[in-house]
Amino acid sequence: MRNVITLYQRLLAKYPLRTQAVQAGILMGLGDEIAQNVIERRKFKDLDFKRTAQFACIGLCIAGPATRTWYGILDRYIGSKGGVVVLKKVCCDQLLFAPTFIFILLSVIGILQGNDIEHLKMKIKNEYPEILKNNYKVWPMVQLCNFYFIPLQYQVLVVQSVALLWNTYISYTTSIVRQE
Repeated sequence: MRNVITLYQRLLAKYPLRTQAVQAGILMGLGDEIAQNVIERRKFKDLDFKRTAQFACIGLCIAGPATRTWYGILDRYIGSKGGVVVLKKVCCDQLLFAPTFIFILLSVIGILQGNDIEHLKMKIKNEYPEILKNNYKVWPMVQLCNFYFIPLQYQVLVVQSVALLWNTYISYTTSIVRQE
């Protein structure tokens, strides 16, 4: 286990964006698998591996790079230490990044599900408010702890670890609406 942690730290130091993109892809794919196996109670033969691959790709190509870049921007322009700094970061994160990212995430999921523009608009109209509301029940406290206690290079890992459950919720919510 120590070797895995050392390897992770080396990769994170040498390739921070790529490493965090890969970890986000793995954790988003895992979140979808948890949704299918645990919540939806699908049998192995009924698992939607295409859906899992799509979630993994969203993590790899969008979630990981976006969160890593965003946290770097916050750190550069707001700072990294102190209670007021942390509150400013959480406010920026929850008022700017979260609503935008959720909109993009739902749009990409809808496109990958094959929705046309009208169905995509309807899907976002139906799903976005509830998901954003639930975001505000979970993420402000997570980010408060993350920005206060966790060094910048590990913040994406912390968020993606908590997001394992969040991604399970997103996967389940967006797939249920799709199936109706």
